[in-house]
Amino acid sequence: MAHWVRACASEDIEDEDLIRWDYEGRTYAIYRAKDGFYCTDGMCTHEEEHLEEGLLIGHVIECPLHQGRFDIRTGEVISPPPFGDLNTYPVKTENGEVYVKI
Repeated sequence: MAHWVRACASEDIEDEDLIRWDYEGRTYAIYRAKDGFYCTDGMCTHEEEHLEEGLLIGHVIECPLHQGRFDIRTGEVISPPPFGDLNTYPVKTENGEVYVKI
């Protein structure tokens, strides 16, 4: 059953940036876009590269390895070489804390 898990403080993520978050043996990426926070799987679906060092522009994360791009709102691949979409997870903020529904 899915439940909300505290991931970080909202101030831990700079505007238009992301951080890596590991929880129960899985890795995620938490993004701070202009319109709020988002969360996806942390690893690119092309090769085992974490998106943490990628470039976030608007709602698009670019993988640092081969520059594949995903929409952080839907996880959808925007440009290759990734071949599969990312899973996305609901995010909420309360009292300056970021929670992810896992």
